[in-house]
Amino acid sequence: MAASKKAVLGPLVGAVDQGTSSTRFLVFNSKTAELLSHHQVEIKQEFPREGWVEQDPKEILHSVYECIEKTCEKLGQLNIDISNIKAIGVSNQRETTVVWDKLTGEPLYNAVVWLDLRTQSTVESLSKRIPGNNNFVKSKTGLPLSTYFSAVKLRWLLDNVKKVQKAVEEKRALFGTIDSWLIWSLTGGVNGGVHCTDVTNASRTMLFNIHSLEWDKQLCEFFGIPMEILPNVRSSSEIYGLMKISHSLKAGALEGVPISGCLGDQSAALVGQMCFQNGQAKNTYGTGCFLLCNTGHKCVFSDHGLLTTVAYKLGRDKPVYYALEGSVAIAGAVIRWLRDNLGIIKTSEEIEKLAKEVGTSYGCYFVPAFSGLYAPYWEPSARGIICGLTQFTNKCHIAFAALEAVCFQTREILDAMNRDCGIPLSHLQVDGGMTSNKILMQLQADILYIPVVKPSMPETTALGAAMAAGAAEGVGVWSLEPEDLSAVTMERFEPQINAEESEIRYSTWKKAVMKSMGWVTTQSPESGIP
Repeated sequence: MAASKKAVLGPLVGAVDQGTSSTRFLVFNSKTAELLSHHQVEIKQEFPREGWVEQDPKEILHSVYECIEKTCEKLGQLNIDISNIKAIGVSNQRETTVVWDKLTGEPLYNAVVWLDLRTQSTVESLSKRIPGNNNFVKSKTGLPLSTYFSAVKLRWLLDNVKKVQKAVEEKRALFGTIDSWLIWSLTGGVNGGVHCTDVTNASRTMLFNIHSLEWDKQLCEFFGIPMEILPNVRSSSEIYGLMKISHSLKAGALEGVPISGCLGDQSAALVGQMCFQNGQAKNTYGTGCFLLCNTGHKCVFSDHGLLTTVAYKLGRDKPVYYALEGSVAIAGAVIRWLRDNLGIIKTSEEIEKLAKEVGTSYGCYFVPAFSGLYAPYWEPSARGIICGLTQFTNKCHIAFAALEAVCFQTREILDAMNRDCGIPLSHLQVDGGMTSNKILMQLQADILYIPVVKPSMPETTALGAAMAAGAAEGVGVWSLEPEDLSAVTMERFEPQINAEESEIRYSTWKKAVMKSMGWVTTQSPESGIP
């Protein structure tokens, strides 16, 4: 029985999905796209000062090892032979910035997370140097100058951290986003680790020219970044190197398996949702909320606060695809905040129970602008507010308002997307951890006033990374031809309220957003590391 079962499965593909709040390793059947097993570990976030968000790069790396190890154990219990894993893909939280020493393999500072705001004054002084009539940063990168992207974080590290400055002077420093740190470490680290990134992650650094698909000399000079510390830019689907894991790891079983897929998490979800056609879009509900619409081979620039970004390039000789992106900083993070900071829930799942008890926010609105507002406003001065409170308001109403906030923010970026594209979306494809919350999904359909459609297998991001890895030249176990892609079973949520009520709630939300703005008048001066 066991032998026949092993034989039937055929080639498998693993995916590392390193997100802001957790790390997972998942293994898929490359012929059916079925998820066979996975393991997940939550990641600590450190908030050393107001507005600062950091993570420990070594903790991130160890969480990857742990997830690989535990998933391999689970596969063993299922009698599945892990030697069938033919490739591994990597998907990751984007923009988060790591600088490490290539001789010791040690990080030179904590990872500065995408949500981090310490670079606000760096952004302000840089923006004074961009001519009003020629925003070359935006036209080359597709991005607004913001604390969100890697270049300003790297600039801050070079300005404030002695260990980083010294390592750069002594030519020991390597910079990378999380994908680069993981791939370098997993392919041997100090023993020949491969220092690379893919076009999707590179397009979030603000140092990458999205038209020529290379690091841009003018941008590097503008931000004062030495080009020799940057990783090599590759496509999202090719063999970067082979797994070469330190002896401390039981997962040595995956030794020699090619790492052959790499996509920033939002691009990976676009691929995992099979949005390969111009005009197809998906919204992912993770720590933040990200709506991406495939715009085909052309860069579409937004007039409504969306980013232009690289969607994917699935092979060295394959064409590049672009996307418009609506980025919301705080979605799932607001639930974690209710859990960790206010203590009104013990687990993230409990929010659904609280919200269900009241079925309404009762006029309470929650704008979670913890890191300022991202799309469509790009307003760093905003901060979180809860308004419309009365003596009647209780924690259930606040929980409901938090869920509504995720939906209203999505509506704002969807409206912007519809205006930029000119063709309104007829339904919204969704994925990500929060989509298991049925109240949230129904609210989302009601607030958008279009059906919301979610795949029954929610791990779309990991699936996208696995598809890229399995389809790579030299691996070739996963076909991305339309006729070979597995049909996906979907769950559908139809709007259930009347359009007028939907509009009234939305316009009140917009009033609340206006009240959250202009909160931080002068940025506290950034200080160096003590």
